[in-house]
Amino acid sequence: MITQAEKAKQFLALHKPGEPLLIPNPWDLGSARVLASLGFRALATTSSGAAMALGRTDGSLTRGEALEHARGVVGATDLPVSADLEQGFADAPADVARTIALAMDTGLAGCSIEDYSGSSIYDMGLAAERITAAADLAHMGEVPFVLTARAENHIRGNPDLADTIARLQAYQEAGADVLYAPGLTDLADIRQVLSAIDRPLNVLALPGCPPVAELAAAGVSRISVGGAFFNVAYGALANAAIELRDSGTFTYFRAPGQTALRTAFTA
Repeated sequence: MITQAEKAKQFLALHKPGEPLLIPNPWDLGSARVLASLGFRALATTSSGAAMALGRTDGSLTRGEALEHARGVVGATDLPVSADLEQGFADAPADVARTIALAMDTGLAGCSIEDYSGSSIYDMGLAAERITAAADLAHMGEVPFVLTARAENHIRGNPDLADTIARLQAYQEAGADVLYAPGLTDLADIRQVLSAIDRPLNVLALPGCPPVAELAAAGVSRISVGGAFFNVAYGALANAAIELRDSGTFTYFRAPGQTALRTAFTA
């Protein structure tokens, strides 16, 4: 088994402009094992998927629940795991740092912290202070911890590219290792962001997003899927149930992926 420090170093090294790390987002231990068995090199939790798997809405997890969930995913695989820790479950910079300290104790290789409070976007000054506090803690000890800073405005009703860039630059200066602005789908916008920052950029795969090859050519370093795989999986569940209810047939047993699923749980 590799150590937590080795996982964190490996995780950061996988962020290569032009060779993006494809990082899927499991929502429970079973999905983590399936994704790990398919050859991915790192995983990241999804706050929306984890909450919905509990029958709840996105944003409803407590800090304790999110950290316990992350600990379980870490234990389900030898891959580096980064956690979606929303806004750090706190407003004050010192309290965000406390969340980072607790996250490091779970065996994670890194985490993301966003600048959305749950009701509004933080003032840029406070948002940067929060990342500074998180980065200072993340980079303090012998075990490195990869901090991803998220600018949420594009998915929170303010798709202002200039503001996105200014925020990402501020978070870079504050010490973030990776930058992330979920909601960017226009390749020209993504190129503009890349030209303005000096840290690896994560792009969230969304409808209308350029394919991996185009994002790689632009210089993107990481591509994640958020809660999309959860939605796909539960959509397949709903389709199978509708077939049983309405048609009384069982063609869902022939759905693609069954062999991979069996392999994941027998390895």
